[in-house]
Amino acid sequence: MSDVQTKLIEMLQTALPRGLVVLDDAALLENSRDFGQLAVQPTLPLVVVFPTEVSHVQDVMRVATELRVPVISRGAGTGVSGGVHVRGDAIILNLARMNKIIEVRPDDEVAIVEPGVVNHELNSAVEQFGLMYAPDPASYKMSTLGGNIATNAGGLRCAKYGVTRDSVLSLDIVLSDGRLIRVGKNTFKGVAGYDLTALFTGSEGTLGVVVRAVLRLRYLPVDERDISLLFPTLEEAVHGVQLIARARIQPAILELVDNSTLRVLDEQYSTDYAKAGGAMVLARLDGYGAIREEDAIRKVFHGNNVELSLSGAEAATKLIEMRRTSRGDTKDDAYRTGEDVAIPKSKMVEYVHRLQAVAQAEHVDMRMISHVGDGNLHPTLSVDPDEGENPLERLERAVDSSVRIALELGGTITGEHGIGLIKKDWLPWEQSAEVIQLQRSIKALLDPLNILNPGKGI
Repeated sequence: MSDVQTKLIEMLQTALPRGLVVLDDAALLENSRDFGQLAVQPTLPLVVVFPTEVSHVQDVMRVATELRVPVISRGAGTGVSGGVHVRGDAIILNLARMNKIIEVRPDDEVAIVEPGVVNHELNSAVEQFGLMYAPDPASYKMSTLGGNIATNAGGLRCAKYGVTRDSVLSLDIVLSDGRLIRVGKNTFKGVAGYDLTALFTGSEGTLGVVVRAVLRLRYLPVDERDISLLFPTLEEAVHGVQLIARARIQPAILELVDNSTLRVLDEQYSTDYAKAGGAMVLARLDGYGAIREEDAIRKVFHGNNVELSLSGAEAATKLIEMRRTSRGDTKDDAYRTGEDVAIPKSKMVEYVHRLQAVAQAEHVDMRMISHVGDGNLHPTLSVDPDEGENPLERLERAVDSSVRIALELGGTITGEHGIGLIKKDWLPWEQSAEVIQLQRSIKALLDPLNILNPGKGI
């Protein structure tokens, strides 16, 4: 154990209650990474701290500032961009035990929570009031609200209700030197000063540690109707999404699953979707107008070469859950990469066509699942390590192309997963040197010692 680690542990154990400072190898290993796949394996942190109240977080940051030791805050570690990967000496600040729902105000349609509350648990708690927390990332049963805020997580319902930032009203933040600040407001509207809440949301733990959040709730819809549409080809499915929008239909969920993914789902759930179509679009309509929108979709695709099925509540839930887990068998590894681009909706057909051509030229397999309602596409590219020459080089070229094509079409390198470590090299492809330097200046102002998740994001 180095002198720095010895001093660090001594100071943390003095400052914090017993049991919060953890040193065993299993905990260090478990907290060293997220679900993101990197060529370089993470190192073990010096220590893992499990705060249970705000003052503990402040104490950790004061010790870290004094010793100039980096701090990586984390929740469940469900991210996929390497945002909490450890590189070098670091304290892991695991916020999972700060998991209280402090207050629910049904008449105000807000909830006040600690960062360790799991997304699904908040929805379970507010359902009795006829309310819901709208952002629902695929990891909603595991991921914490603090982690969702750190990455500005999206989800299936963001087609209608927006991403995490659209539901965050106020944040309590512990800064790098241990000071506690509150940004934002308790109201849905408010334009006093700069929007610092938006700044911290999506900052990936590089500007401060979220310790409390005021979140906007929405009323549960009075009705929900699910429709699945099977199209002959992926391109026709993407075009079908545009037809739905032009008909002024606003689904709460609008998802796309290609034929390759349908085949996997058929194996998992004993269904036969892949035989019926080249791609599936899944729409959830909600609210008092759900039935009317359902009829409108029928009219849009009447007479077209589209198989349209209307589902009851039980089947609808199954379809939604199938989509949520549709990458469950395809966890990223050295030979498989899932991407997260977002592009203007008018360019989706062109993007799919161009990326399919790249995949064919590079002899790379391609799957596509997407939040097509807002142009957020998730192509998964993979190679067989035993087939063809230079499989990793071919995969790398295809992945780079998936990002470059998105940018050429006016899109972004990440729609909801964040930059982390994995996408950091691509950031200069999208943003100018001046813009990146401006962000680094903001980082330097809030974290002058560069101890908050250094090397991530920007």
